[in-house]
Amino acid sequence: MKVGVAGLGRMGAAIAKRLIEVGHQVTVWNRNADKAEPLVKAGAIRAASPTELASRVDVVITILTDARAMADVYEGASGLLAGNTPGKLFIEMSTVQPETEVALAKAIAAKGAIMVECPVGGTVGPALQGKLLGLAGGTKEDFAHAKPILEQLCRRVDLVGPIGAGASMKLAINLPLGVFWQALGEAYSLCRHLNLDPVWLMELFADTSGGPNVLKARGGAVARALQSRDPGSATFDCDSIRKDFRTMLAEAERLGFNLPLAEKTLAIYDQASQEGWGRKDCTELPAFWSSHQAK
Repeated sequence: MKVGVAGLGRMGAAIAKRLIEVGHQVTVWNRNADKAEPLVKAGAIRAASPTELASRVDVVITILTDARAMADVYEGASGLLAGNTPGKLFIEMSTVQPETEVALAKAIAAKGAIMVECPVGGTVGPALQGKLLGLAGGTKEDFAHAKPILEQLCRRVDLVGPIGAGASMKLAINLPLGVFWQALGEAYSLCRHLNLDPVWLMELFADTSGGPNVLKARGGAVARALQSRDPGSATFDCDSIRKDFRTMLAEAERLGFNLPLAEKTLAIYDQASQEGWGRKDCTELPAFWSSHQAK
């Protein structure tokens, strides 16, 4: 199948690579064209604009930074919707407020195309292996159309409701994950003085009732960060978490309630970013907080 991917950040690039490896003809576009080069070497076709990308493919996947980036890529003069789009399938994977996805779906429908939103849980490693968690929003018919491709990217993909529902669920699952990294830093602060082996300690935390799946997978990276060693390449950095928390708070305000825990956690991550931790991986954030408590 001819598939296009617009937005080649860490996740977009990993998704494009996965699609190439499972046999699709993949066309890619990114504002910074240099990010497309590794994928072109792997067999992708480089599009000069979003309009050209959409014209070359049957299915377009987008995973973009925020609502402003989505507006630029879809609705700009050389955007995805500027060309011939009737009958095409758009799968939108960005982490944004539900109302952004609803508005985009209407714009896509007006062009004679269909849209399924499917933000995903997981990082680069699962994306490369086709083991993401998909949270789809759309009609049953459109979801059935998108499901064959989504199943090549996801270990599990569920239709959680109409357009907008996927965005709501993505914000919901990311909230406890973001809070966890701060909670782990605070927990480590309570036992740091015992000078226990961080590798053993993370294995123990992962084996407790409070140990989430992410710690089982990434506890080793956390341990390396606690030892002031390189935890490995960043997959979900502090600034990305901050962006998600701001989106959560905006959505809660729209719905008429507060998220006090998320608000407090965001303030701590803002502090971390101001102190130079913005591009550091989430697995390094427990080291940030615990280092501030050391005497």
